[in-house]
Amino acid sequence: MERLQKFLAHAGIASRRMCENIIKSGRVKVNGKTVCEPGFKIDPQNDKVQVDGQYVKHKQKNICLMLNKPRGYVSTVKDERGRKTVLDLVKHIDERIYPVGRLDYRSEGLLILTNDGDLTYLLTHPKNKIPKTYRVRVRGVPSMNKLEKLASGVELEDGRTSPAKISLIDILKGNALLEITITEGKNRQIRKMCEHVGHPVLRLVRTRIGPLELRKLPSGKVRELTQKELKMLMKLMKTKQQK
Repeated sequence: MERLQKFLAHAGIASRRMCENIIKSGRVKVNGKTVCEPGFKIDPQNDKVQVDGQYVKHKQKNICLMLNKPRGYVSTVKDERGRKTVLDLVKHIDERIYPVGRLDYRSEGLLILTNDGDLTYLLTHPKNKIPKTYRVRVRGVPSMNKLEKLASGVELEDGRTSPAKISLIDILKGNALLEITITEGKNRQIRKMCEHVGHPVLRLVRTRIGPLELRKLPSGKVRELTQKELKMLMKLMKTKQQK
């Protein structure tokens, strides 16, 4: 539920104080009945509000969140198998939001949650080729030949992968830590790529999407994108739209 003057202000009718005066003057109807009390509460999703006879549409507030997804959550709004979803980690958010793209059940790291369709299109449409970077612990240590093979592209069941950036970051207890950057999003692509060259994934963490970096956000925690990050996304969006 939301106070009527707040709803009108969010819809762009006027400032909240001015909206209070508009309500008091008898110019507002809710479900066909005149309401003169500014504190009157409405359901923005279901109640029909009119000002001077004109219906007011609920103006949705854009929400853009960064989540450090832990293992054991699916990147969907609902799960038919009853598993926990990433929305279980953001129950304090009132607006309806959804994950942008996916990280599979066992994968971790950077995931964007939003209700902004333009942002979703920017980050997920294949034509935009937004780079995504992962830290990947694999079993064993791939040879230089295998790393070059991954970088140039490998043939998977759903087609050949595009060129990728591959770096060997570390070796711990006989297992390699790779940094892999791709610009596409085939289903479970990183896992399939590594399995293809004989080095299955032990742990996979996405650290970056385009200009957005996970940095030190703790696992399972969420935060709003900063104004700087939003500006970078807007700049990127304009660049892609001009092509």
